[in-house]
Amino acid sequence: MNTPAPEPQRPLVHKVFQRLCDGGFQSGEALAAELAVTRAAVWKAVEQLRDLGVSLDASTNKGYRLAPGVSALTVERIETLLPEDVRSHIESLQVEWTLESTNTKLLDAWPPAAGFASVLLAEHQTGGRGRRGRSWVAPPGGAVCLSVSWQYVELPADLSALSLIVGLCVVNALHELGVEGVNLKWPNDLVTANGKLGGILIEMRAEAGGPVHVVIGIGLNVLLDDAARAAVKAAGNVADDIRAHRDPAPDRNAMIAGVLRRLLPALREFPRHGLKPHLSHWNACDALFGREVNVENVGQITRGVARGIDAHGALLVETPAGVHRFISGEVSVRVTT
Repeated sequence: MNTPAPEPQRPLVHKVFQRLCDGGFQSGEALAAELAVTRAAVWKAVEQLRDLGVSLDASTNKGYRLAPGVSALTVERIETLLPEDVRSHIESLQVEWTLESTNTKLLDAWPPAAGFASVLLAEHQTGGRGRRGRSWVAPPGGAVCLSVSWQYVELPADLSALSLIVGLCVVNALHELGVEGVNLKWPNDLVTANGKLGGILIEMRAEAGGPVHVVIGIGLNVLLDDAARAAVKAAGNVADDIRAHRDPAPDRNAMIAGVLRRLLPALREFPRHGLKPHLSHWNACDALFGREVNVENVGQITRGVARGIDAHGALLVETPAGVHRFISGEVSVRVTT
C-alpha cells in the first residue's frame, strides 16, 4: 500500500466498541483505565452503542462484551488478510466510526491515481442509501458499509454492467466463507430465498473525453435485530442477513478482504474484457431468470418473463410483443410470481 492517510481521531464510543470485540468480558474499570477516562464515560459509551442497535452482553462483576458474531472493523486486520498484489494497489484504507455515506465522502474527495483504489469503511451510516434514493439500515457491527474509489483514464464501454461484476465478486467472497444460497437480482441486489441480503450502488463523476472517477458502494446485512428488520420492512423490503446462513457470521474483516481480493483485479480488467468473461457465472446466480416480472422504466411498466442478460449487461424480458432490452439506471424490477 502507499503511505496511509493519518488515522482520524476516534470518538470514545468507537474505542470502546473495538475493545469489546475480542469475545471476552471487559470490566468498566479496566476499560476506563485503558482509555484514560472515567467509568461514567465508559458507561455512557456503552449506552450509546445500545441506542445504535449494537448487540451487547453485560454481566455483574464481569463487565461488557459484544454479543457472539459481532466484530469490529480494523485496518490492520483487513491488511493482514490481503495478498501483496492487492495491498500494493490500495492507495488508502480507512475505517471511520460514523459517516453520512461512505460513497458521498469518496465521491467528494480527490480520486486515487489510475490503477489504484481508495477504500473507506464506516461502522455506522446516518444517510446510507441505495438506488433510487432508498435508505439503508446499518447498525454498527451488524453490517458492512464499504466504498471503493477508482479512476479510469477514459469512460469504459458498458459501464452500467460493472455492478453485475461487483455482485459476482461479493457472491464469491461469501461462498469462500461458507455463506451459501446468495444470488443476484439484476442490476444490483444480493438476495436469498428469504429476502434482500445487500446491494451495490455505483456513482461516478466524469468530464467529456477525460478521466472517470467511479465510486462503488457495497452494503451487506450481517446481523439484523428485530428493530432493524422492522425498519427495513417499513421501507417496503424484506431483509435477510448473513447470520441466517452461517451462524456465527464470518468476521466482517474477512468478508471485506475477500471482496477486495476479487474486486480490484476485476476493476483493472473491466475496460479490456467487460462482462463477457463473467456471463456464465452470472447466469448461474441469476435470481430473476424464468420468473414473471414487472419492469418500470420512465413511468411505463413492461410485464413479461425474465430471460437473463446480454453481453452488455442489459436485462432481457420476453413479452407477447417480443424480447425487450433494459439497461440499468432508473429501472425498477419486481417479481410477480
